[in-house]
Amino acid sequence: MAVTAQMVKELREKTGAGMMDCKKALTETNGDMEKAIDFLREKGIAKAANKADRIAAEGLTSILTEGNEAVILEVNSETDFVAKNEGFQTLVKELAAHLLSNKPATVEEALAQTLENGATVADYINTAIAKIGEKLTLRRFEVVSKTDNDAFGAYLHMGGRISVLTVLEGTTEADAAKDVSMHIAALKPKYVSRDQVSQEEVERERQVLTQQALNEGKPENIVAKMVEGRLGKYFEDVCVLDQTFVKNPDQKVRQFVESKGATVREFVRYEVGEGIEKREDNFAEEVMNQVNKQ
Repeated sequence: MAVTAQMVKELREKTGAGMMDCKKALTETNGDMEKAIDFLREKGIAKAANKADRIAAEGLTSILTEGNEAVILEVNSETDFVAKNEGFQTLVKELAAHLLSNKPATVEEALAQTLENGATVADYINTAIAKIGEKLTLRRFEVVSKTDNDAFGAYLHMGGRISVLTVLEGTTEADAAKDVSMHIAALKPKYVSRDQVSQEEVERERQVLTQQALNEGKPENIVAKMVEGRLGKYFEDVCVLDQTFVKNPDQKVRQFVESKGATVREFVRYEVGEGIEKREDNFAEEVMNQVNKQ
């Protein structure tokens, strides 16, 4: 029986296995879909599909720099244990190299691209899922470029639990750029400077602070002045240039960067699993449930 592209597509959707694996399974089973599924299960290749609804909130962030280009990415796994797996770490490195070389615009575009071995990125990840035994996902990435007159600051914290990529314009001091990235990893700012904060966000914060002051019983004639002072503290929380430099409490980050004749052009900060709703497992309850079943 001739194996069609539609049959291969259907088997991929049912099993999560790679295209070539599906084609081989259908060929071996003479086009019988159920037998092909069993064939893949026996080979351990179909495990990926069964993990589609799992929550992958652990993993690694990483940075790869080559000359004037760099990529920062996050690849998720289900457990921190797998994040320490050598095979998983190799996957992250190979994905970083592909992303930096091919520069896809989105994760979807990246997954559809073909690797040097002929497999798509999606198929390659599915193969890793089958080997490692957990749901793995390429969650996000960003490719950044600079000029010869700028510096990349690449900093990985806790082995990749947090990664920060900063671009300093006007200096080639990579150590200075890395110091800024280290600061960003620790204090978690959202913006470079105040002018990046939208007027809507500033006004919303102003209204909240105004109401707080009124609720504290402060006289209305001094509330406005108090609010502007508290807004300054808000900017210190969210804007890296307004923050006190972690390596020198006597300096603001702005002063440190200016001392290098530089400016912070941009930064990207990734923390593993941020924004992902993690499942909270009650281990003790799970054990008792197993005991009661016996």
